[in-house]
Amino acid sequence: MEFDLIKENQSLDSSSTRRSSRLRLQVPVFLRATDSSGAEFIELTKTLNISATGACITSAYQLRRDQVVHLTIPAPSPASSGIVPNETPPMVARVLRQESIGDMRLFGLEFLRAIE
Repeated sequence: MEFDLIKENQSLDSSSTRRSSRLRLQVPVFLRATDSSGAEFIELTKTLNISATGACITSAYQLRRDQVVHLTIPAPSPASSGIVPNETPPMVARVLRQESIGDMRLFGLEFLRAIE
């Protein structure tokens, strides 16, 4: 199931507006944000696709357009102490789009700083 970040009724062509190509890659991520009532939450979810400038994620929570969220990728327990961090530094993103498919909510995010 592909989440198209540009709706059909909009005049933007996704191939000409996309700054970097998407990889269909499911990566587990911790989503840290506030819900529609203002309560903070942490949710273990996943990406459906990702690029250097953004990602499409699933979430059980309702996020708002332009809301800033934080994503971190969990790492396995390190075999040796202090060498491998427990998670990646947070990737800060802004919600651009949302779509519901059945019970699933999909969100298109733009990273505030491209990942390298």
